[in-house]
Amino acid sequence: MGSLKKLEIKKNIQKEEDKNLSFRVFDLTEENLKEYFKPHKKDHFLIIIIENGTLQLHIEDKIHYLKAGKISVVFPEQVHFISDLSDDLKGKIILFEEILFCSDILKNELSTYNVNLSTQLNCTILSPEDFEQSLNSIQIIQGIYQKPSLIKKEQARFQIKIFLLGLIESVHGLHPILHKETVDKPIYVRFKKLLNEHYKQHRTVQYYAEELIITPKKLNSITKKHCGETAIQAIHNRILIEIKRQLMFSDLSHKEIAFDLGFNSPSALNKFVKAKLKETPTELQQELAQMYNA
Repeated sequence: MGSLKKLEIKKNIQKEEDKNLSFRVFDLTEENLKEYFKPHKKDHFLIIIIENGTLQLHIEDKIHYLKAGKISVVFPEQVHFISDLSDDLKGKIILFEEILFCSDILKNELSTYNVNLSTQLNCTILSPEDFEQSLNSIQIIQGIYQKPSLIKKEQARFQIKIFLLGLIESVHGLHPILHKETVDKPIYVRFKKLLNEHYKQHRTVQYYAEELIITPKKLNSITKKHCGETAIQAIHNRILIEIKRQLMFSDLSHKEIAFDLGFNSPSALNKFVKAKLKETPTELQQELAQMYNA
């Protein structure tokens, strides 16, 4: 996409040891946030923990107002930036690579295609006790980050995992369905992964059902159960996310966006957006621009 910068963790080197570390921990200061004021993507996870003060975190087409006690996880490839920092801001930033997880539970939960979780974790709030406990973990991780040894690096990985599992559990409390390890959860995860890879070329429920070797009816019941929408709604929502991304952040014309996303004409794109959002791509673009330039 046009002018969208992608930040890489391996280029974020503050000290010699960083070259061999898959995580970073910093204090939440304006200096440490300076790269984050313009819309960008990352090739790694970002966690922001607010102890004091407020800031606004814009992720894709949503704005999250973060205040004391709130924690936000931004996933790799999510377009985001921050604005409106208060003067009394205090907290922590953690960056880490996906490589940090060997465990399957986290891999599945935190995979970019587990769309539900990746939006739910964008803004969470813990109970005061859990938040206190999280801060203690982060203090430990930061200590290790400053003076890493081979064994301590392992400890940091565990601390980050424990911290994330706590967050996932707090979110799952709100979404009990995802907590039950159902037989068809892996099929749902595979569907989301396939959808992420092929939504530009393939938009029929039939295609995904065949790839997953199940009937369209079965696929529908699985997506309904796991994310409350039908398979065709999931497909259309994935396309809509991309339309919004491109309208917001790319320099492509509507015609180029239409062809890039597999529509056979700009008017087909127009019709799709209008049917879904009751507005034209131009109106949507203006609305998104206002949000991002407010």
